[in-house]
Amino acid sequence: MRRLVPLILLAFAVCMAPGSSLAQQLRFDPSSKTWMKTYIPQHVAAKLARKKYKRDQIDYSGGEPAGSVVIDTSKRRLYYVMGNGKAMRYGIGVGREGFEWQGTEKITRKAKWPSWTPPAEMRAREAKAGNKIPAFMPGGEKNPLGARAMYIGRTLYRIHGTNEDWSIGRAVSSGCIRMLNDDVIDLYERVKVGAKVVVL
Repeated sequence: MRRLVPLILLAFAVCMAPGSSLAQQLRFDPSSKTWMKTYIPQHVAAKLARKKYKRDQIDYSGGEPAGSVVIDTSKRRLYYVMGNGKAMRYGIGVGREGFEWQGTEKITRKAKWPSWTPPAEMRAREAKAGNKIPAFMPGGEKNPLGARAMYIGRTLYRIHGTNEDWSIGRAVSSGCIRMLNDDVIDLYERVKVGAKVVVL
């Protein structure tokens, strides 16, 4: 007798349904052996992300010194190296296709409730897609940089919070590393200016 296997939620895709508050996800249908796009409310996607990417202390055997930050973009994880074989692990959102990057930098600045000045090229790109974003946005709960930001080297990139919890675990940013606000506050208290940042 053939056993029926239910649809399996494997991964979230990188986009939202246009003009809605739905997040797209991919499901594998074993009977047709195809991937199917479905949509779920953002608040449901946020709950799933919070559960899957819950912050925890883990055993860690990487070679970076205590105080370092290691970002594994493929696993959607950030590790704060605590030393003595331990690290704090966080879930993250990463750069979408075409905005990925890797390398070694340092934390050059930290900010609480940072303001946001999106680059002109980002504003132009978003305008072409029909999205108008402001030239400047003060810090606060509506700011996409969230509760904290840690600036990476001389790049335009940051490790920052988000007001879009559903985006954790996804490749949606323009190269920044986004975290849940609770998690970025926790990391902010641990990491020091000058800390090594390794992006894999």
